[in-house]
Amino acid sequence: MPRALPACTQSTWSSTCAALLLGFICYALPWSVFAALPIPADGSSALRIQGSNTIGAKLGPALVKGLLEEQGFTAIRLQAGDAENEQKVIGTSADGRRLVIEVAAHGSATGFSALQGGNADLAASSRPIKDGEASALVGLGDMKSPGAEQIIAIDGLAIILHPSNPLAALRIDQLAQIFAGEVQDWAQLGGSRGSINLYARDDNSGTYDTFKELVLSANGKTLANNARRFESSEKLSDAVSQDPQGIGFIGLPYIRQAKAVAIAAGDSQAMLPSVTLIATEDYPLSRRLFLYNQPEMHNPWVKALVRFAHSPRGQAIVDQNGFIAQTVQAVKVAANSAMPASYQTLAREAQRLSVNFRFQQGSASLDNKAQRDIERVLAYLQSQDKLRQKVVLVGFGDPKADPARAELLSKLRAMAVRRELARHGVIFREITGLGDELPVAANDADEGRIKNRRVEVWVY
Repeated sequence: MPRALPACTQSTWSSTCAALLLGFICYALPWSVFAALPIPADGSSALRIQGSNTIGAKLGPALVKGLLEEQGFTAIRLQAGDAENEQKVIGTSADGRRLVIEVAAHGSATGFSALQGGNADLAASSRPIKDGEASALVGLGDMKSPGAEQIIAIDGLAIILHPSNPLAALRIDQLAQIFAGEVQDWAQLGGSRGSINLYARDDNSGTYDTFKELVLSANGKTLANNARRFESSEKLSDAVSQDPQGIGFIGLPYIRQAKAVAIAAGDSQAMLPSVTLIATEDYPLSRRLFLYNQPEMHNPWVKALVRFAHSPRGQAIVDQNGFIAQTVQAVKVAANSAMPASYQTLAREAQRLSVNFRFQQGSASLDNKAQRDIERVLAYLQSQDKLRQKVVLVGFGDPKADPARAELLSKLRAMAVRRELARHGVIFREITGLGDELPVAANDADEGRIKNRRVEVWVY
């Protein structure tokens, strides 16, 4: 029987999001009004972004537009590019010169290829760079370093159905069987009799890469040949919403008229792709959205857009475009009997922050997002006067042969976060480890074990 994951209440999220975004402080990239940026004299593009359709369709152009507004450009407009899923963001400077920034959205893999070929300045990706891609780009520097890998938003893969489909929840192993073509009739899942029609993103898509990794490959499956493939997220979602027997996967902002179904992984309870559960990356199909740049940013527009994307205004644009901003918010969690007793007490008396700290694979070091989250949490604690005896860190992990070892390792992870925050004056109320309790992912694969190795932050 799946163990219950705490469900976070979101009643205060929307009303406080804007205020918290304005208080956000970016890690290692202090925000200021940029100095005037150069405009190419020959009319060529000042910046070329290629890659993920999830980012490039709306979020990328919106961030570029916001940057141009910040820079004082006017008459900013979007213009169709030379091919489908390509756009140009065009603005006019104070002295009347025309600036062009190109955004091409043909899939995450194409972004890394374009970087390698010198045809892009930034690669947009809806999944982490692969080892082979990083190796191919080693001439540009370490593409996995904090200076090259920019996590600009959190997204969740939604599993979508026709609104009339009564199915409420699916396990990840069931999803794998469905999309592999092994389960072909809705009656096999407790629904009405009828063949299942599959809708999937194309091979260049980071959305497909994420689905393949988290669902198909994790269960030893491959996508069925009869799945309909789409380059466009919007077109896929609209097709499912018009097919009573359809099922597809899509980025969170593209649910549109379709119905999202709750997803369970391993021993976790089934979870809908809610803002809170995606922000903490507890939702089984949550994912990060990335920009990748050469660590030594020679193009000043690259540096400007990276800084803007991490800034309060940039993160507000992330939120406005339907993705999850990396904003620290205190959320009330409802206590339930499936929780350990100490955790129930914490849930009744304190609030959980909407961020989890996670670690580099095979390492006790914080990953690139966690390094930035240190500054975000500090900014929140300072703004709320919670630096002294108000903070509890709770570590979690994956199962070990000796439960005591699992508990110890989970507490050591919490201590790693403690060290970083303590350097900035945080005095803690408690540091604890709960071992393999309250899993948010299956523990039978590395991806799930890494996700379960996390540290929560609670405040009184």
